[in-house]
Amino acid sequence: MTAAQRNPALPMRRAAAVIGVHLLLVAAAALTLFPLLWMAAASLMPAGEATSLPPRFFPSEATLEHYRTLLGRLDLARYLGASAVVALGATVLSVTLNSMAGYAFAKLRFPGRERLGRLLLAALVVPGQVGMLPLFLLLREMGLLNSYLGVIVPSMASIFGIFLVRQYAEAIPDALLDAARVDGAGELRIFAQIALPLCRPILVTLAVATFMGTWNDFLWPLVVLTDDRLYTLPVALAGLFGEHLQDTELMMAGAVVTVLPVMLVFLLLQRYYVSGLTAGGLKG
Repeated sequence: MTAAQRNPALPMRRAAAVIGVHLLLVAAAALTLFPLLWMAAASLMPAGEATSLPPRFFPSEATLEHYRTLLGRLDLARYLGASAVVALGATVLSVTLNSMAGYAFAKLRFPGRERLGRLLLAALVVPGQVGMLPLFLLLREMGLLNSYLGVIVPSMASIFGIFLVRQYAEAIPDALLDAARVDGAGELRIFAQIALPLCRPILVTLAVATFMGTWNDFLWPLVVLTDDRLYTLPVALAGLFGEHLQDTELMMAGAVVTVLPVMLVFLLLQRYYVSGLTAGGLKG
């Protein structure tokens, strides 16, 4: 006799539990999405409506005047291009360098590997702000201040990215790599033709995280860039908002312009991003 036959109420309890879990997930999703939806709605409201009482959740009459103001007062195409150059450049370099370093830590044997790994792991606890001044002085000596390369340098390789790839690459069978070596393949060919395809999910995860972090970064571009013509979008919008602090609708329009590219990238690569995050736990 099954458990359901011994206790007829058991299936109903299980169904109620499943429904309850789904309702909680829907409520959590609604709470998460509400600020984004209100941000988009407020950007379409006439001036002053977003701060009216009682508060409004939808525009009484949708308008694009705040987006036109952004295009008129701000060279939006230039700053979008600057952010795209910095974010894409940092992403390509980060994925390339972190994947090579992570694979080396996982599959290659070299003197001092374990000590260097422990040293890098210990450095994870050091806040990034602590290294900003030494990095700034180093870039000044290299002549990279007020340049996009100076903005990209801190994102080119990260300890987190190295260990993220390392943990995933450790699951690659050593027998597969040894067979390639027996066939005469060099280490670079093994890395490019065997390791990289197998690590694609975690590399996409790293690419999305790097792109999002670099695109949204405000502090480091503000420190490095002194020419306002080179500003990235978050820095340029911050200067505009300083002039229009009370214009909530304009600020929301700027926030939409900043967030939209990141959301599109995440939605397009969401499947790989989630699989990359979960694969390490499933394979470990």
